[in-house]
Amino acid sequence: MRNAALVLGIIGGLWGMLVGFFSFGYTELLARYTELAELTGGVENPGLIRLVSLGAPVLAIAGGAMARSQNIAAGVALLLAALGMYQAFGFGAFTMFPIAMCGLGGVLALLARKPDPH
Repeated sequence: MRNAALVLGIIGGLWGMLVGFFSFGYTELLARYTELAELTGGVENPGLIRLVSLGAPVLAIAGGAMARSQNIAAGVALLLAALGMYQAFGFGAFTMFPIAMCGLGGVLALLARKPDPH
């Protein structure tokens, strides 16, 4: 189960990086062009989106990387990444995979009782 958490965390983090890159870029675009924000309605909390755009993928990749040795910390990191992505970006077509992968990886890491056989 730790190996599955490792793979899910890293893939979820990479997907999350892609979502985060475009989300951060969108908030930058709205900040620079206020007429675009007026036209589209802008975003409710650009600071949260920027923070999660960087923090959640890093947490997911770090959680996946330590899933084999520190399963409790990895599980908490992966679940925090999933919750952060859900809170900042919502659940949609582009966020369902990183949220689901990080969430499932976090649960698997927390449920792992002993190291996986090699």
